[in-house]
Amino acid sequence: MKHRVNSARNTDEVPIDRSNAGSNLAVEEGTNLASIMSQYVSHGAAVIDLDAASRSRFINRTYMHLTGAIFALVGFEVIMFKAGLAQAAVGMIGQNWIAMIILLLAVSFGARWVAYRAESKVAQYMALGSYVVMMGLILLPILYIANQAMPEAIGNAAAITFVGFGILTAIVFVTGKDFSFLRGIVYWGFALAALACIGALIFGFTLGPLYSLIVIGLCGASILYDTSNVLHHSPEDRYVAAALELFCSITIMFFHILRLFLMRGED
Repeated sequence: MKHRVNSARNTDEVPIDRSNAGSNLAVEEGTNLASIMSQYVSHGAAVIDLDAASRSRFINRTYMHLTGAIFALVGFEVIMFKAGLAQAAVGMIGQNWIAMIILLLAVSFGARWVAYRAESKVAQYMALGSYVVMMGLILLPILYIANQAMPEAIGNAAAITFVGFGILTAIVFVTGKDFSFLRGIVYWGFALAALACIGALIFGFTLGPLYSLIVIGLCGASILYDTSNVLHHSPEDRYVAAALELFCSITIMFFHILRLFLMRGED
């Protein structure tokens, strides 16, 4: 009997806070859920945290996919030209530079948005493939016009683009510098470039050579930023998305360099 009384007293002396117990249980369950979800959301460590072999493998995969995307775009354009669809594209858009630039920027923004958020490999490959097709269609009019007026301009613009890309890539790899501080400049710069296009469409002013020079400069900054991400910040499993971001900058740069050649030929 005494034992029962003492047990009751001990129970009274140490009350159980059921509300805190419930809160602790909820926190624990939430932590476990967050841990489980992180296994699906976070698929790999940042490149900078990888060992040398894994880092090298990520970089090689990124540039292999970039090279594949470039060859796929060239092949797509060849097929479209041989099928006689390039002239049809010109008939739809004509020589409306503003329409071409708006389409170029809109598709590039969309591709970057998808690349930044795509988690699965399937989504990344779908984004890259879709961008190759969309960019192939957008480039058709300017390639057709250049092929008719200045055939040599296409090769010259491509050469300048790849030399510039190579120099900017070498700067990042040789110096090892982190160019992530350029992010704001790149995004705000392209946003202003898009607003300039909308303004030109509404108010009827032209976008001259200076506009293309500024956009080429933005593309250079974007390549530095994207390459720096490849070297430092990209998640281990996002090499397709990293290739897509670089590909966006290359195609925009090529378009505007080719546009400068054609504008010079018109003078």
